[in-house]
Amino acid sequence: MSLLKNINIHVVDDDTDTLLVVKCLLDECKANVKTNSSSTEALVEIKRDKPDLVILDLMMPGIDGLDMCRFLRQEPSLKDLKIVIFSGKAYEHDQQRALALGADGYITKPLIDERFIKKLEDIIEEKIELTYWGVRGTLPVPGEKSLRYGGNTICASIQFPKDNFFILDAGSGIKPLSDHLMSKEGSALHAKILISHPHWDHINALPFFVPLYIPGNEFEIFGASHGDVTMRELISAQMDGVYFPIRIKEFAARTYFRDLKEEEFQINEINVKTMLLSHPGICLGYRLAYKDRSICYITDNELFPEDTRGYNANYWEKLTEFVKGTDILITDTTYTDQEYAQKKSWGHSSVSQVVKLAHAAEVKALHMIHHDPDQTDEDIDHKLETAQKLLTQMNSNTICVAPMERQSFKVE
Repeated sequence: MSLLKNINIHVVDDDTDTLLVVKCLLDECKANVKTNSSSTEALVEIKRDKPDLVILDLMMPGIDGLDMCRFLRQEPSLKDLKIVIFSGKAYEHDQQRALALGADGYITKPLIDERFIKKLEDIIEEKIELTYWGVRGTLPVPGEKSLRYGGNTICASIQFPKDNFFILDAGSGIKPLSDHLMSKEGSALHAKILISHPHWDHINALPFFVPLYIPGNEFEIFGASHGDVTMRELISAQMDGVYFPIRIKEFAARTYFRDLKEEEFQINEINVKTMLLSHPGICLGYRLAYKDRSICYITDNELFPEDTRGYNANYWEKLTEFVKGTDILITDTTYTDQEYAQKKSWGHSSVSQVVKLAHAAEVKALHMIHHDPDQTDEDIDHKLETAQKLLTQMNSNTICVAPMERQSFKVE
């Protein structure tokens, strides 16, 4: 069943052929549709009818799509209205201007098929989608023992509403993400890349991310500076001619760097909080929130058991509060408890301690990542089974997942 069923929609376009085709598509979804080729008349109707969704052409006589968007956003009674610009203009400037004036989405003509409906549905539900491109730690492990979960090191992407696209770390998993993005037709790519720390398994595939070499794309790379070494210098160093044949100056996309500490800031409508983690060197955890939904990304991180040297009650309390109530906690679960006993102080956590954190913080879903390279698919299955049993014993409401490469999750 389409999410557009029984939704009240006004479509405004001076092209009557476009109005006819769009109405037919929306009628098939059982939406309640009104059309108007006059933007001036439509503005009066929309204020009167208070629909759920308005689809506006950009270039119209009388009141154009941008002005209409601005007028509608000034109307208090329409605060819940979703506005989509549907235009033949694919220029980046027009898209960014529409979003800045309050549009919830921008669709480029002549996309009038099932993909058009899918985009509208995503806008209506304000979809947040998390996708994994690599879930391993330390180094890639290709081969028959890693076919189900995949062998790439850490990388995930989050698609937020209004084309806000985030990439978490740049391990070898960023290469299949690059291939995926390059296979899609569309406008210029704008994305934020959040680096947890500059250990090799988290940054070494960034130079293979092809969109960085394409003019018109734009990226902002965030991460912690290390003393007097900036994020730009850290990324640039691994592309020094001694280690890699292409230098950072070859990036053709607009690329900016931002050094972070423990702080809180906004990126468009996304609230970003950072926290320093328990790991050798400087490592940041991130909490990304859009309205009442959130994702916490905590890797790499060592949770020392309470009865061991290294345990810090203050850190446990601070981290628990940081991830409290999040929809998805993505976190380092490198070891079984037996393995951890042999690898204490290596900067990574065991299953039982991760489960303890997730339950105490009342997170909705726990996603276990950063698996030891010696672990097979069956070993990860065993860790997952152990975590689920522990949560059951605690009568916890937290669900536990071991994500696989290319697996996607909606945050609801």
